[in-house]
Amino acid sequence: MLTRQHYKLKTENRKSLEPVDSQLFLIVGAALFAIGLAVVLLKRHAIVVLMGIELMLNAVNINLVAFSQYDPDRLQGQMLSLFVMVVAAAESAVALAIVLQVYRHFRTVQLDELNELKQ
Repeated sequence: MLTRQHYKLKTENRKSLEPVDSQLFLIVGAALFAIGLAVVLLKRHAIVVLMGIELMLNAVNINLVAFSQYDPDRLQGQMLSLFVMVVAAAESAVALAIVLQVYRHFRTVQLDELNELKQ
């Protein structure tokens, strides 16, 4: 059983956590957004395009949380990020339902082959 002295020794030996620089979060967010944008622009499979959109939304969430540390209340960025997550979940559900219906009708989810929707 640990006594108070053992607990003091354990807590004194711990290093204090230093805050992470917000530039790292912004770099990761920018990289995720760039990867998502490249996926959306280069790929032609509908599911993969949806995954790219989700990557971009997650990059936006990282940036919102990173910038929220400069907010005096410190809750607006997190709340907006939570709202973006809810919208992304709803968007995914609706988009997957549309992709399923398109597959049932055209028997493909390749975006290049879906030319009947243009008429």
